[in-house]
Amino acid sequence: MNRASISRHLLTARPTGTGIVHLGLGNFHRAHQAVYTAHAGDGWGILGVASRSAAVADAMNRQDGLYSVLELSPGGSSISVPGVHTGAIVAASNPAAVVDAIAAEGTRIVSMTVTEHGYCMDPSTHRLALDHPGIVADLAGATPSTVIGQIARALERRAETHGAPITVLNCDNMQSNGTQTRRLVLEFLQATKQRSKAESWVAENVTFPNSMVDRIVPATTDAYRAAAYELLGVHDLSPVPAEPFTMWVMEDRFAAGRPAWERGGAVFSDEVEAYELLKLRLLNGTHSLIAYLGALDGHATIPEARATGFIESAARAVLEDEYLPTVALPRDFDIDAYIASLFERWSNDALGHRTQQVGSDGSVKLPQRIPSPALELLRQGVMPEHLALTCAAWLCCVVPLSGFDPGPHARAMVDPARERLGTLAAHSRSTEDLVRSAIAQVFATELAESNDFARRVSDYVAVITRDGVRAAAREAARSRTSRPHASPAA
Repeated sequence: MNRASISRHLLTARPTGTGIVHLGLGNFHRAHQAVYTAHAGDGWGILGVASRSAAVADAMNRQDGLYSVLELSPGGSSISVPGVHTGAIVAASNPAAVVDAIAAEGTRIVSMTVTEHGYCMDPSTHRLALDHPGIVADLAGATPSTVIGQIARALERRAETHGAPITVLNCDNMQSNGTQTRRLVLEFLQATKQRSKAESWVAENVTFPNSMVDRIVPATTDAYRAAAYELLGVHDLSPVPAEPFTMWVMEDRFAAGRPAWERGGAVFSDEVEAYELLKLRLLNGTHSLIAYLGALDGHATIPEARATGFIESAARAVLEDEYLPTVALPRDFDIDAYIASLFERWSNDALGHRTQQVGSDGSVKLPQRIPSPALELLRQGVMPEHLALTCAAWLCCVVPLSGFDPGPHARAMVDPARERLGTLAAHSRSTEDLVRSAIAQVFATELAESNDFARRVSDYVAVITRDGVRAAAREAARSRTSRPHASPAA
């Protein structure tokens, strides 16, 4: 990349050393934490670690660690170059280098955006899945390949060598993400063949702050590369498209210092859990419903789906009637402005976030978003119609019943449970049998024991399959005003 051509777009002077190792070198990290670090402007460098694919790491290394962030909105576009990465490696091809980097004395923060399924967590207990093949291999002494194994082994080495403190900063969409990560790391250390001596050291020298992150960041396409070229004047092999909105809330618990992220607008708060629930439910949960209804209705993008009357109505219903009543708001939080901003963001047709991307990995995302609010409403005697509709639409997208075509956007969704759910469908005696098995396996909570909820999801699956997604949305809207546990027509 020609530095002379991009110098006016650089957000900060290039760092001279690595203070942060970031696991998960995807578009989100590069448009979020990296940008905040660049705005901090205090010299913190980031080593980016891609999980498996070398495409982004190779592109960044060819461009001296540089890439552009393309901000897109109906009002216009802008571009910037964070310029904070000191290098990029691929964990799958060099796992030992990941442990070395985290264990290095100069590393003061290890952060991650590896999505919910990157933590090898048992969905029924939220504990470390000790039977996961990767965890089994890591515990047996192999060079660790899992995120939890890599962090735990690196912390062991730090404890045994220089002993410098470090912060583990989870930036994934998990409730109490820092607390959960700490538990998973300690469970790994406790499960080692010779009980690790690092446990007490971790308790005294490692912090795991909770955080909430928010920014819509689509996948990079040739169209975005062309748009970046128009604004940048040079070819960027791996630009990142993003919406203008960005938010980062975290606890200010850092064992060895941190960048001045507040200069980029980050918020340090003791109410992170409240912000997390707002995001997980109002934003992420509603976003999922828009994606599944949109894909089933033939819409390629979120803005197209949101502009469709029945989908917007369903989105407002699930947000205002089912998610919002289950959330305690942070102090002095303007909820009306926040809701208005969500619908504005979902209308950003310049960004064109695709329904297939938002709808992917539902079996991992939805357990973070649906069971708790659904159970809370059920205990009040209220059937969460649109949460049931979300589950039904997701199932129709990833495991459609025989003879039902969910359309190209649903078929393009990637889901780690698709094959497993397909096996369940092949052996199920009825739609309700499939739904009950799917809820039991994927949600694995008390929700799986609710006959009322399972029947409601089954009914919506039947309506979608027979009469279409619009008919199911109409039924959900009508049922909101009927008796709490009345089943929709099937």
